[in-house]
Amino acid sequence: MVLEWIVVGLVILVVIIAVSYINRIRILSNRIDNAWAQIDVQLKKRVDLVPNLVETVKGYVKHEKSVFKDVTDAHKAMMGAQTMQEKAKAGAGLAGALKTLFALSENYPRLKANQNFMMLQEELSGIENKIAYARQFYNDSVLEYNNLVTTIPGSFFAMGRAPKPFLEVTEAERKPVKVEF
Repeated sequence: MVLEWIVVGLVILVVIIAVSYINRIRILSNRIDNAWAQIDVQLKKRVDLVPNLVETVKGYVKHEKSVFKDVTDAHKAMMGAQTMQEKAKAGAGLAGALKTLFALSENYPRLKANQNFMMLQEELSGIENKIAYARQFYNDSVLEYNNLVTTIPGSFFAMGRAPKPFLEVTEAERKPVKVEF
């Protein structure tokens, strides 16, 4: 009789542990999906801000067509990106093009002093900070999830779930932005 209670107790304990791990894995997976959605929201805000920024700068810098073309091309790439990797790559391209645009403003004091330009630049800077935080949160969530599904005992309960990819900086993003006038 005592042996039966011990077996029942062990079975209940194993079921509780299994449910706990399965739920934790699902919660972490949902957190990763949410973190990516938050990055996507910030990327969309940045994309929506770009046309206003370009129009503000165009009035002051009429002969810098290559800069506008680069920003416009990067904006189009961002709008057309579908997968997480495509969006990350397009976002990096857009960030680089915008850095060039802001560096260009250094040569135009009236533009630099323009209230619309300053407001847009400040808003874009805030969005960039939010993107950086959201990427960090995403990677922290991926780390926690990957640790759970690749270590014992979590790997027993992962039910074939593979580790998720980190958002990584590409080699092109590591290079300094080249600004030519």
